[in-house]
Amino acid sequence: MEKNDILLGSYSYAALCVVTLIIGCIGWLAHWVYKWTNPPCNGRLPPGSMGFPIIGETFQFYRESPSTDMSSYYKQRLKRYGPLFKTSLIGQPMVISLDPEVNRFIFQQEGKLFQLWYPQTATSIIGKKSFTTLNGAVLKFFRSLGSKLFGSENLKESLLPELENSMRESFASWASKPSIDVKDGVSDMIFDLVAKKLAGLSVTQSRNLRKNFQDFFQGMFSFPIYFPGTSFYRCMQGRRNVRNTLTDLLKERLNAPGKKYGDLVDLIVDELQSEKPLIDENFAIDAIAALMFASFATISSTLTVAFKFITDNPKIVQELKEENEMVLKKRGGVNSAFTWEEYKSLKFTAQENTNRRARYTIPSGWLVMISHAIHLNPELFEDPLQFDPWRWTEKRSSMMRNYMPFGAGSRQCLGAEFSKLFIALFLHILVTGYKYINGRRSKEGRYCASQRLCFLKAITSN
Repeated sequence: MEKNDILLGSYSYAALCVVTLIIGCIGWLAHWVYKWTNPPCNGRLPPGSMGFPIIGETFQFYRESPSTDMSSYYKQRLKRYGPLFKTSLIGQPMVISLDPEVNRFIFQQEGKLFQLWYPQTATSIIGKKSFTTLNGAVLKFFRSLGSKLFGSENLKESLLPELENSMRESFASWASKPSIDVKDGVSDMIFDLVAKKLAGLSVTQSRNLRKNFQDFFQGMFSFPIYFPGTSFYRCMQGRRNVRNTLTDLLKERLNAPGKKYGDLVDLIVDELQSEKPLIDENFAIDAIAALMFASFATISSTLTVAFKFITDNPKIVQELKEENEMVLKKRGGVNSAFTWEEYKSLKFTAQENTNRRARYTIPSGWLVMISHAIHLNPELFEDPLQFDPWRWTEKRSSMMRNYMPFGAGSRQCLGAEFSKLFIALFLHILVTGYKYINGRRSKEGRYCASQRLCFLKAITSN
């Protein structure tokens, strides 16, 4: 009996220890979850949810949205919490702003109260030494290089004629085909030009490189799981191929610095071989890749959506035609080139392109994301999904306070003017020189498989 009593006592003690351990673990876990969902703050945090521990709201954020409307992630939180809310993405606490006044303040305070920062997954894609992550003298240096390509002076004197010639050649090529994919066609057009101006690449070289950038782009908004078959894996493979190509190019240029190509890489080589260079080769490669990526990633998508909107609105097409045909009538000759003055005169073509608030505290170390979903907020832009270029004429002054498509301050997009010029010139050539058909079946009996496939037919010899 005594032996049994001892065994029973041992079992009871062990069971008590296990129960105590389980209760302790549950208590620790509950405390950890509470701290995650209620992060410390010496003030008042914005409303919102931190989601599950570690994972946060990452899966909801990365869920694809098949519509041109604001994604369900933003729409639900805007309705529930307002234009400023807290969350956690990929393990990083952050505040997301859909508030124009807050966004403007953040842009003004960049480098003072706020520092540009990217999560580890983003820097692994863009590049740890990309110009998007730097500040100070190096950022100023590379912005000066970018302005040499995308700045107004170069656009007027050099890039505009090249852009028009390239664009007219592409339109003529498209017109010889039954149908074209607008997004791919525009991407090829713009990437060929930028790859030549940045790095002196031929059309064949640029097309091969763009295939890798396509994988790069599709993985930018995927969940960062590095495993064969995933979008993120293909993205990283594409980035590796881009880096290898640009590394070989830069080495070739550095081995023959006296040979000039009249492109941006010439200026980078000069800086790398200066007595005290501000940059190194890794930075140069990441920065060239970032400029190439930024040049085509958004414009092609914008024009694809524009095709759909203007096709669905014959009245807008007619006004575009009238404005652009007026430009042709004012020209001295039929074959005169498109000028900077004409670009600035296209006012209609360029379109559609204070309450008291609670004060919140953003803890040091948190991220602040400025989202362009703000432009789909119906409280700021009436009926935002309606394609209505006239709204910018009637309510321009009030709307421009909330409209920041190209950022602001020191992070103003280098290619803002280039993007607007490209779209204006594209529409000018389209509506004055071609008919396009977008839909199931045209009068000529041509079949177009989707909204992105259009048949183009020349209507003038210009």
